[in-house]
Amino acid sequence: MLTIKRIYEEYKQDVFCYLISLTNNPTLSEDLVSETFLSAIKSLPKFRGDSSIKTWLFSIARYTWYDYLRKNKEEISFEELAQNYLVDKANLESMVIKGEIADKVLALLEKETFKTSDIVKMRIEGYAFYDIAIKHGISESSARVVDFRAKKKIREILEKEGLKDE
Repeated sequence: MLTIKRIYEEYKQDVFCYLISLTNNPTLSEDLVSETFLSAIKSLPKFRGDSSIKTWLFSIARYTWYDYLRKNKEEISFEELAQNYLVDKANLESMVIKGEIADKVLALLEKETFKTSDIVKMRIEGYAFYDIAIKHGISESSARVVDFRAKKKIREILEKEGLKDE
């Protein structure tokens, strides 16, 4: 039987590095590591062993980070998320063009199937492919392919209409 002390000692550095990759903030990551292991302690009896302990901890860490974002992040509109989905801010000359692109992306998504549109919107909102796959009953790789193809199609349309700077 694994003890939480052994799990903590073995995986704390991995969880910390994973959280650094998500947050880019070492201080915040340290706090989230603590919260992650507190959550792990509470849910250890429920751990069925369907995945590795490391995968399980990373999942808890990811949801701990999501909770932090929900509680502490300023409200960001869906339109702001959409305009950052396809376009690198550094490539645009003005916020006007950026707003046009966001509007166009949203309009193009309305023309897609519900599944494609929902997958892209979930990615825009920051969901992991794992979560998208579960919601839609598909594999992670299928979710990635749908997202990639939709993004490619949207980029091509934006380029044809002259709304995208390269």
